[in-house]
Amino acid sequence: MMAGNDKTLPAGARQAHGGQSLWRVPQLSGRWWPVFLRNLLVWRKLAIPSLVGNIAEPLMWLVAFGYGMGALVGNITVSGVAVPYILFLASGSICMSAMNAASFEALYSAFSRMHVQKTWDGIMNAPVSLDNVVFAEMMWAAFKSLFTTTAILGVMLGLGISHSPKLLLAWPILLGVGITFSCIALVFNALAKGYDFFTYYFTLFLTPMMFLSGIFFPRDQLPGVVKAISDWLPLTNAVELVRPLFMDQWPTNPVQHALVLLVSAVGAFWLALALTRRRFRG
Repeated sequence: MMAGNDKTLPAGARQAHGGQSLWRVPQLSGRWWPVFLRNLLVWRKLAIPSLVGNIAEPLMWLVAFGYGMGALVGNITVSGVAVPYILFLASGSICMSAMNAASFEALYSAFSRMHVQKTWDGIMNAPVSLDNVVFAEMMWAAFKSLFTTTAILGVMLGLGISHSPKLLLAWPILLGVGITFSCIALVFNALAKGYDFFTYYFTLFLTPMMFLSGIFFPRDQLPGVVKAISDWLPLTNAVELVRPLFMDQWPTNPVQHALVLLVSAVGAFWLALALTRRRFRG
């Protein structure tokens, strides 16, 4: 798309192409909802294979490490309370699953619709702005992550890992985790030239975060500087909110943890939107 030829752009893309600032406030309306429904209708045909693919890996992690290593480790002390290792792992891995499911959808699937299939261009021929399309993609990725984590949580409850009634509150937190990481992933989606680019995101960002956020071992084992960095990672704060609920306890400093997720989501969405606007200008 050439910057000097507005008439060749879809109606929604011309709004992103105008002389307005890339960093302007998101211009959203209810027109994101039909885009969300469009993705839902397409996904319904592949819902079962998609679900199996999304829950198989985290459940294998849970079984292999939770029961295998858990037999060697025994209990782990969390906030002065000894808990079985499988409960410790389950409460962290459910957050990791939300992160991964949202990231995959907001990267590979969104990139296919944006760049490969040109679905976004077709949608923006209707009176739907680019801002609404990006917001719909974010909400869709968050929904997919919530769907996945709900299924995994059901399996965990079936295995009797936790029976805490406070787990009902984990559901909206996991939705927030999905929103946060879908926003972050959309930043990389806007920068990507091809699927290979996403390797950087998983290798340099998600994988280190998995090992620094207290999913597999307590963060008390980390060096002081590394732990200080870990305190502000969005996955760490998600785990700090969810793990106590598995233990039938209330999180400590819940407002702080929620604010980290909120600021991460808002900041990442704003950046992703600005980069996507720039991409559709060029």
